[in-house]
Parts: sequence; C-alpha cells; structure tokens
Amino acid sequence: MNDKKPLILISNDDGYEAKGINSLVDMVRGMGDLIVCAPDGARSGMACAFSAATPLTLTQRHSEEGVEVWSCNGTPVDCVKMALHELCQGRRPDLVLGGINHGDNGSVNTHYSGTMGVVMEGCLKYIPSVAYSLCDHRSDADFTPLAPYVKRFTQHVLLHGLPRGVCLNINFPVMPTFKGVRVCRMAYGSWGNEITKCHHPRGYDYWWMVGQYTNDEPEAEDTDNWALNHGYVAITPTRMDVTAYEYMEQFQALTIE
Repeated sequence: MNDKKPLILISNDDGYEAKGINSLVDMVRGMGDLIVCAPDGARSGMACAFSAATPLTLTQRHSEEGVEVWSCNGTPVDCVKMALHELCQGRRPDLVLGGINHGDNGSVNTHYSGTMGVVMEGCLKYIPSVAYSLCDHRSDADFTPLAPYVKRFTQHVLLHGLPRGVCLNINFPVMPTFKGVRVCRMAYGSWGNEITKCHHPRGYDYWWMVGQYTNDEPEAEDTDNWALNHGYVAITPTRMDVTAYEYMEQFQALTIE
C-alpha cells in the first residue's frame, strides 16, 4: 500500500465472493489503494446492524499490489468498523464504497439495505461514501454497462468530496445502455404480503420473509423509482440527519410545563 495514493474501503452485503463487489474492484482499480472487507456470506437486509454479542473474525482472502481482500463473519457495518480499526493501519480512507449490490436499493429499500449500511457507517465517520446497486438479483448479473458511470462518479467524489452527513445512493436499471442520469428523491413505497407461512413435514410451522413492493406514487417523475423504471441511472443524495426540522416548531407546545 502507498500512503501517497487515495485509500478506498469497499464492502457489500452479498459477500466477498459476489460478482458485484469483484466487478466494482475492477472498475476502480488504479484510483487508489483498495481495501476490501466484506461479509463471508450473504447479509442482505442487515441495514446498519452490528454484532454486539458475537465475536468477530477476519480472514485474508487475497493480496496483490494495491488491493487487499478480507472477509468478516459479521454484518456489513461490522466489516467497515473492523477495516477502519484493524486493516487501514492508521490511515483514514478517502472514500467508502458499498456494492455493487445485486438488487434494487431505491425507495424505502434504503432503510433495509446492508449496502446502504456500509455507506451510512462511512458517512457517520465523516468519510465520503457512495453505494452502487444494480436492479438485478441474479448471481451472474451483467455489470459491464455500469463501468463508465461508476468510474466517473467515483472519480468525482474522490476529487470533490461530499457534504458532511450526506452519502450517495446510486441505482442502475437493467439495460445494456442507459438514457441518462437523474438526481432524484426517494420514492414513497411500501411492502405487502411480507410473510409466507409454511408447514414442515415434521409437524411445525415456519415462515419466510418475502413480500411484494408497491410504488405508492408511480406518476411522480422526480423519484428514484420513476428514473429506474424509465431507463435512467438514479442518484439519491441521502442525509444521515433524519430530523424533521420543518415540524420542530409544531411540537414546541410539548415543552411547556
């Protein structure tokens, strides 16, 4: 590792062997020193969860000039915390990247996503952080069309940084070419039919978490869902501070004793 180069920390929620994260490494290779610390298996839906009661382990999987790959038995957030504490050797990353995720992280999926957990953790540490996702859950998804966009976006953030407390959630539709790029807000959406009950032959019931997503404002053209459904790359600036400032005055009456 060369401390004169930018340091980029990469993680995901699909595991270190996933095609998405390995494609991301190939896309940003050469932009700086890369430290990959990702779960040792799939950890989708972990959001910002971390392991408070489980001992964590690190395993080095690969090392070459400018690239180190490690796996951790914890959550995506655990991976970021462990990398910052154990692998960066006192260096502060210039950038945290999450992904490339196999699947859509637009709309309310932002709140469940382990990929977004990666960049939220980076953002909470005041490190510029970007999440990349492709709306394709297949393990052999084609990430090739994303390459020029990922390179451009990553280089831009390395050069210009991001506002304090803001990370980027970037989603790509499944298309060989994209119509363009839109900066969007998060769509209002909801999940239904989330629980499927099954009966085991040995006599007990069990349940799967599944569900069907509904875009609750399909005609709104300023949302990430609209952009993705119409062939655009969707960039959603995402703020860590969730305070509803516009309603603070409304609730001042509650402070009167």
